[in-house]
Amino acid sequence: MECVIYRSDGAPRAPHVAESSESALKRLRDAPEGSFGWIRLADPSAQEVEALADELRLHPLAVEDAVQAHQRPKRERYGEVLSVALKTLRYVEETSQIESGDAMIFLGPHFVLTVCHGQADPAAEAAERLDRDPALLALGPLAVLHAVLDVTVDTYTAIAAEVRDDLTDLERRVFSPGRGEVIEEVYSLKREVLEFRDAVQPLVPVVQEFAGPRSGWPEEALPYFRDVADHVHRTDTEVRSLDELLNSVLDAHLAQVGARQNDDMRTISAWAAIFALPTLIAGVYGMNFAHMPELQWTYGYPAAIVLMVGACTALHRVFRRNGWL
Repeated sequence: MECVIYRSDGAPRAPHVAESSESALKRLRDAPEGSFGWIRLADPSAQEVEALADELRLHPLAVEDAVQAHQRPKRERYGEVLSVALKTLRYVEETSQIESGDAMIFLGPHFVLTVCHGQADPAAEAAERLDRDPALLALGPLAVLHAVLDVTVDTYTAIAAEVRDDLTDLERRVFSPGRGEVIEEVYSLKREVLEFRDAVQPLVPVVQEFAGPRSGWPEEALPYFRDVADHVHRTDTEVRSLDELLNSVLDAHLAQVGARQNDDMRTISAWAAIFALPTLIAGVYGMNFAHMPELQWTYGYPAAIVLMVGACTALHRVFRRNGWL
């Protein structure tokens, strides 16, 4: 647990300190006028969140969401406290998979509480951005909300570029002359994109509401949130296009599989026809009737062999010219 006190005038903040719930709440009470506190929790227990709930006036439903996590991106207001749920994502280069986590942000008049679950924790980078832009602190707790949203959406954008590269590589393999089996990889990437979409798509209306006049926030805060809304909208469009492209790649691969099966069946049928012809000739002359033409002819056997070879050669040329072989 960390509690940081920020001055809205951009003055240097108090250093990050790992502490207990009691000491964090004491620092909030002792904070000077015109400042606000940011309490950061990473993978907390239910006891840690509940220890802060009464002092910060958190609704029991909000506490439940923060403890259990796995919430759909949303916003809720409980009295003076605004609750925002996010999905945090992390791209694993080694496996080309997307790991998801959860973040809950609680905004009060003079405090911000962030509760993060999973390895993708945007709070640390958000704090660094606030340190580089102290003028943003004039927005008060809204500055922290913007910083966390901005870091999260920037991560979405970076992951979308990585997934685009994976999809381009997959497309190249699907349309290559070889017969490599990629159906499992297509479905694996499809699952990653669906998980990505579930994180981005519900966040779009949430951030758009923050960027509009209905938010009730100061006018100077709206441009910051409009910028985030624009980025998340672009990322949502990118994820939708990736999903559609994956469907097209899957359809193309299945069509290729069907075409290859047709080619194989045509080749097999051609060879079957070639081998059927000498079988027919041999079958006729193997019926052992007493009176059959050429049975007593000296050159009957060589003639039958020549007939078989000639007929098979003629069929082979015809099939090969038509592309069956």
